[in-house]
Amino acid sequence: MPSTAHNFRGYWGQKKKKMTNFDIEISTPSPLSALTIHSLYLNSFCHSQFPLHAQKKMVACFSFLFPLAPFFVTLLFLILFLEQISYLRKKRNVPGPNIVLPFLGNAISLVAKPTRFWEVQADLATSLGFSVNYIIGRFIVFIRSTELSHYIFANVRPDAFLLVGHPFGKKLFGEHNMIYMFGQDHKDLRRQIAPNFTPRALSTYTALQQIIILQHLKSWERLSSESPGKPISLRLLARDMNLETSQTVFVGRYLSREARDKFRDDYNLFNTGLMKLPFDLPGFAFRNARLAVERLIETLSDCATQSKKRMSEGDEPSCLIDFWMQETVREIAESKTVPPHSSDVEIGSYLFDFLFAAQDASTSSLLWTVTLLDSHPDVLRRVREEVSRIWSPESDTLISAEQLREMKYTQAVAREVIRYRPPATLVPHIAMKDFPLTESYTIPKGTIVFPSVYESSFQGFTEADRFEPERFSEDRQEEVIFKRNYLAFGAGPHQCVGQRYALNHLVLFIAMFVTVFDFKRHRTEGCDEIMYCPTICPKDGCRVSLSRRCSRYPNLSLN
Repeated sequence: MPSTAHNFRGYWGQKKKKMTNFDIEISTPSPLSALTIHSLYLNSFCHSQFPLHAQKKMVACFSFLFPLAPFFVTLLFLILFLEQISYLRKKRNVPGPNIVLPFLGNAISLVAKPTRFWEVQADLATSLGFSVNYIIGRFIVFIRSTELSHYIFANVRPDAFLLVGHPFGKKLFGEHNMIYMFGQDHKDLRRQIAPNFTPRALSTYTALQQIIILQHLKSWERLSSESPGKPISLRLLARDMNLETSQTVFVGRYLSREARDKFRDDYNLFNTGLMKLPFDLPGFAFRNARLAVERLIETLSDCATQSKKRMSEGDEPSCLIDFWMQETVREIAESKTVPPHSSDVEIGSYLFDFLFAAQDASTSSLLWTVTLLDSHPDVLRRVREEVSRIWSPESDTLISAEQLREMKYTQAVAREVIRYRPPATLVPHIAMKDFPLTESYTIPKGTIVFPSVYESSFQGFTEADRFEPERFSEDRQEEVIFKRNYLAFGAGPHQCVGQRYALNHLVLFIAMFVTVFDFKRHRTEGCDEIMYCPTICPKDGCRVSLSRRCSRYPNLSLN
């Protein structure tokens, strides 16, 4: 017997007569060692848990597999070897890891430390403008170059790229989703939703936004006053405020209080599942998220049904779905045909798209706004001076659309927050066919491509690493000069249709927050580091202490 072999005596020897009629020896270098040890453990477990006749049946059932063990192990190693070869063939000479874990690739580091993962990809992409990696059986390409990102955005079509929003988005979001549309269908749908963002519609939304923002600011102050000297985290509070804002602006009166509570719970399940591994099995967060999306779309579809009925009866629009259905009802009446993509289920799915785009992105921007205003007191002072000249809480009036336009510097702050910390840092696409990215590299079919909005935001602009709202002033106009680098709202046919709504929401929040509150950020080491949840936010959730600044809260109403 070789010196490296281990004779399983002792405990196993004492059980030998009851377990088997043969001795088992395992050579340490053998790849079958772990398999043999496992079989011994099973024999021991069976002996202690099952009667003798059951043990014999189990041994008979599995004994035929033992001669095949070398074949299975060899096959496993062959599969792993071919997987590495496939990855290296796709990688070619592009910067990226040379060896990746089987199947998982670098998914563990992505989930554990997403910020660091994408920083490494950006560093690798410095030379060529892009880099590669491998995640859960999928080859990925990370795009750092602004021009290459525009190249991807401009080629969303069946024979190039499909926007997916999430690496496993189609399974999570469902079939009827704007981000999976292209060509004439996509153009037709964008034409149908255009009435949702007219000046008249936006004016209706700003009134609703202000009332809900004020309600939540009051609750934030109460929460802060309950524990004097102890900061509160704004992340979940801002998310709840934005969710109620989205619910009210998008579907308004069609969502009951009970439905809103269920809606919030399901949306939280969806948010959690976004950041988890895509195991669509019972008990896993991804499965819970997918089922939650189905329930959310069902609820929103019912809202579309109710709105169609009201608009067909001649009611005035009071929320986004009303403006949409008013136009749909008019078109049906004129053409005697139902417009494409107008079924209640489809509209419910598109409303969920709006909700997803508005909810998490706005939460991210609100948190970074508070963070950056606290760390830039001169900017905060200028915002307060401008807002005080235009609007006062004691006026008991809503900020009008005209007043909103007058807040030039506050608008510049909002734009700079979005540039400096773009909420959705990456916009995933999938390559439908082999696509020549450069003269020397072709993206293989099936690759998930990640154009980085974040990286583009720090290219071109003057001293891009500085938070400087003045870059968006009428004198400097960097939003025009470096327009191609300002990709927070996307580019090409899928550019965000609601960007004016999003900017209005952020400007309204800034104006009201800095006017009614004095606030102080509770700073700790690493509190400003980026955390993905799923859009980016400060690592500490933006912990602040609040106190009322104005003599009294405004008394706001829609009338």
